[in-house]
Amino acid sequence: MKRREFLLGVGGGVALALAGAALGAEKAPPAKDPDGGLKWHDIRDWGVEGKGWAETERPFDRLPARAKEKVRPPVWNLSRNSAGMCVRFETDASAISARWTLTSPNLAMNHMPATGVSGLDLYARDDAGRWRWLAVGRPQAVKNQAQLAGGIPPGKRAYTLYLPLYNGVESVEVGLDPRAAVEPLPPRKTKPMAFYGTSILQGGCASRPGMVHTAILGRRLDRAVINLGFSGNGTMDPEVAELMAELDPCVYVVDCLPNMAADAVAQRTEPLVRTLRAKHAATPIVLVEDRTYSSAWLLPSQRTRNEASRTALRKAFDALVAAGVQGLTLVQGERLLGDDAEATVDGSHPTDLGFLRIADVLEPVLKPLV
Repeated sequence: MKRREFLLGVGGGVALALAGAALGAEKAPPAKDPDGGLKWHDIRDWGVEGKGWAETERPFDRLPARAKEKVRPPVWNLSRNSAGMCVRFETDASAISARWTLTSPNLAMNHMPATGVSGLDLYARDDAGRWRWLAVGRPQAVKNQAQLAGGIPPGKRAYTLYLPLYNGVESVEVGLDPRAAVEPLPPRKTKPMAFYGTSILQGGCASRPGMVHTAILGRRLDRAVINLGFSGNGTMDPEVAELMAELDPCVYVVDCLPNMAADAVAQRTEPLVRTLRAKHAATPIVLVEDRTYSSAWLLPSQRTRNEASRTALRKAFDALVAAGVQGLTLVQGERLLGDDAEATVDGSHPTDLGFLRIADVLEPVLKPLV
């Protein structure tokens, strides 16, 4: 064997063949199955929840293909991130694996982990009917494969798998023992909640996809969510408003102030609401003030920025109500992140704690509306 090892290090495959001939060829062990004998299920066959339009350029885009020529380029590019999408299924499998191919090699950001930007997030429904976190898929490269959970006790359970927040996906598959029973849970037929906003709404900087407040609210209120958060570009664009009016949600939630100065808020709020009302006379519309910057307690410029945009939104809200527009709700921003300055990564973008607090504020507002 010494000669064999030496020849392999020096002469590669040819030397190894010579060594085998001299010493007696050894039978190579059988190659391992890279899939572990799993059966792989393309989630597109099961039905992806959270898509507002079917006619998309790529399977996991958030805007229709025709929007490419309609919206601003940054909005289009961000719409190719899969934020808000998920797939639901039932299985009695004792282990659940996933493989997914991303559209960008940029797996993480300097203030948001790869698990939130590019990872998958698995929840299971417990015996009490609650959705509870089970596992996260940690991305290592553009192409990924991992066992998300193993050693699951016997019994059929419902699962939800959330897709990446700040990356796109070319494909996502769930791997199960071929002997396991599996049943897709198609997208819910009840009307979804439609959210429009900024990087915060898109999910920055949740540690994993299931922790953005829209996903939390989707679990709590048992509703599908259409996430139209566009990082740095949630500016009440007329083109986006027109696209939103094509949807048929149970409620519209507009949360754009973190990306807008007061003058833009004053100019664009009323036209956006009227665009939605022209197609949906009775669908509730919730206007959300911006969260308080965590440093605003000490920095006057931050407090001034919050107060100016909120004042503009309130004036627009009052004008719409005075004009007879029905079904409007205004959510004040002061309580969204709490009052202890502990709920952000950078003073602006929430941590998981921040997203939980936002969900706690919005849940009692949305519950009677949905």
